[in-house]
Amino acid sequence: MKKVFTVIVCLIHISIAFAQQSKVENIDSISNYFKEIKYVTKQEVELWNRDLYGSILLVNPENRLLYSNEPDIKNTLKLQKDIYVGTLPDSINIANTSMQWNGKTWAMIMLPLFKDRYDRINLLAHELFHTVQISLGFTQYNKESNHLDLKDGRIYLRLELEALKKAILSNTQKEQSKHLTNAFIFRKYRNAIFPESYDTENQLELNEGLAEYTGFMISNRNKEAAKQHFVNSVNTFIKNPTYVRSFAYNTTPIYGNFLSKKDKYWNQKISADNNLTDFFIENLNIKIPTDLKATVVKIFKEYNGEEIIQEEEIREAKIKIRIAEYNSKFIEQPHFEIGFENMNISFDPRNIVPIGDKGTVYPNMRVTDNWGVLEVNNGALMFPNWNKISISIPTKINGQLIEGDGWSLQLNKYYTVIRDETSSNYILVKNKNISLL
Repeated sequence: MKKVFTVIVCLIHISIAFAQQSKVENIDSISNYFKEIKYVTKQEVELWNRDLYGSILLVNPENRLLYSNEPDIKNTLKLQKDIYVGTLPDSINIANTSMQWNGKTWAMIMLPLFKDRYDRINLLAHELFHTVQISLGFTQYNKESNHLDLKDGRIYLRLELEALKKAILSNTQKEQSKHLTNAFIFRKYRNAIFPESYDTENQLELNEGLAEYTGFMISNRNKEAAKQHFVNSVNTFIKNPTYVRSFAYNTTPIYGNFLSKKDKYWNQKISADNNLTDFFIENLNIKIPTDLKATVVKIFKEYNGEEIIQEEEIREAKIKIRIAEYNSKFIEQPHFEIGFENMNISFDPRNIVPIGDKGTVYPNMRVTDNWGVLEVNNGALMFPNWNKISISIPTKINGQLIEGDGWSLQLNKYYTVIRDETSSNYILVKNKNISLL
């Protein structure tokens, strides 16, 4: 009988790249945050023709205490003043995400929240969108855009973003139109180099991109605050180790904001079948030249092209060494493979490393499954079909606590780690004659 895996990916929202508050707020502050987001979502109900306000969990990652605006179906949360308080089970990974728990779909957000009101509303509205996006016709699944970890993929994404920054800061419509057109030229040239990027990039933009656009629009920043937000966001993003799963947090909101000046509710005209690149080009009246390569050669210097190329050539040499090390550590040398049964995972999307057809290395992750809880701080290889991971061999086994280089695994009593004598790899096996039911 074929085993079916249910994979729930809890992405840590990219806004963690910015500084958050240094302390966790008290109950009165949290109550005010709930009132704040409830008010603004009601004010912006026309964005999606529905009020996005819903079930929210604010979680302190240090002690797993949670605060909610609503009770759960099982009544495990206790009312304190006008909010509900409880503890998030260890089996649930803490992340900024949407999740199913105790009979409801929740927007989970890590505490502390931003001091800045715009950023705080942006984040909460982003995650609230994820709780309703399936009902709006958009999937929460997307493939990784691994080409954005390759030299040319990164170069032409960075050039696109540099052009977008200039469009944002333009003082005239003519200047803005020029830079916006050039941004799309860099994008279309990237699509030509990597044909699969036309679809994979679009998937993330329809998922995280639309969520971030929603957060931006509901935050209702004024013109100058919006400019500063976008420029700061792009500048921060460019410093990330990888762009594979996070570029759409910038591109979709920026393009969407430009289009909203012409058509405030353009987002209601799209579906999961749309390609946002084509949609934006058509509705922003962008004219793309037929000879993309010649045009790119002509304009790239205007956007720090020579410096970007030099930086990416240096990075490429370094990343090849790292990929070789990961291949050795997780594939060629003896390692520890763990299969998934009912997996839930959280990770930081800013620092992952694709290694060709072997999968993707996640430097930091937390995985919960029937077999227990795995915490990784020094890399794990996720296989391409997401059915198992590879970590370094165990160095210490103390009962049900297994440890290795930068990872720890707390096993439940139904599982055991053994060494395969043929391959010298370690594997996880379920103890015989013991049912999990």
